Amino acid sequence: MSHPTSAPHPAPLDTATDPAALDATTTDPADLRRIAVDLAESAAAHVRARRPEVFGPAGVVADGAVQAKSTPTDPVTVVDTETEELVRALLAEQRPHDLVVGEEGGGDLAAAGDRICWVVDPIDGTVNFLYGLPGYAVSVAAVRNGRSVAGAVVDVARSATYSAARGLGALRVDADGTVEHLRCTPVREASMALVATGFAYGTGRRTEQAALVARLLPAVRDIRRLGAAALDLCLVGAGRLDAFYEHGLNTWDWAAGALVAAEAGARLVLPPATARGEAGDLVLAAAPGIADELLALFERTGGAAPIPQP
Repeated sequence: MSHPTSAPHPAPLDTATDPAALDATTTDPADLRRIAVDLAESAAAHVRARRPEVFGPAGVVADGAVQAKSTPTDPVTVVDTETEELVRALLAEQRPHDLVVGEEGGGDLAAAGDRICWVVDPIDGTVNFLYGLPGYAVSVAAVRNGRSVAGAVVDVARSATYSAARGLGALRVDADGTVEHLRCTPVREASMALVATGFAYGTGRRTEQAALVARLLPAVRDIRRLGAAALDLCLVGAGRLDAFYEHGLNTWDWAAGALVAAEAGARLVLPPATARGEAGDLVLAAAPGIADELLALFERTGGAAPIPQP
């Protein structure tokens, strides 16, 4: 497990700074966080505006608005695609020398080297978005040499922005401008931990994940499935969850949220940034007081091992 360095009282973001006016080649984490926040909030505003246009009353969906990806239950909407295209266009103006890896548009993180690569999930929690459940987010992270250095996750329905920069702490800024400096919960026993998880779309991995839940559930307070990994990771940092785990996430699912959790004091298990979700590696974020016990529990129950997609 990694032991992140975090600042307990980071300075608030200067929201008056125009990210487009920053040096287009800066690698300063504070500057990159400002850019990530601007990108994620601009994208979230688009998602928020488009949902009532695409999904009408009583669940009526505009023609061609939803398609299936890996399985019939794995949706992508026209808003996912539009939103990633918006972020890519903004980056082309502000950071033309950087690379971009997105859930919908692809990209090669391994080709970035020591250049900044922006890892984008235009809508994390697309099923929630599809059903109108308030648990979907835009996630944007700046990654360099395989490590997230800055990131932002916007809870679209609640208009709340989580952000972090390496070594500078993690923040949540609500719609009314309230700023919260994030810290994990002080929980000390896994038996008292509220743990969130998620499930794959393929039935083979889902079967293994369900069996793991059955083994873990007796040992913790309870388990939640909220439906958006990026938000789950931020909620660990914010102290609304004690831990989160999932097998088979892609980098865009965790690049920003894991940094928020780490900078709030969480301990993490992460795959390499270049790993593909099909490998089924474990992503785990836990409040520091239960991290060792929780990892030992995962070792005993088989949860520390990958769950690849058959």
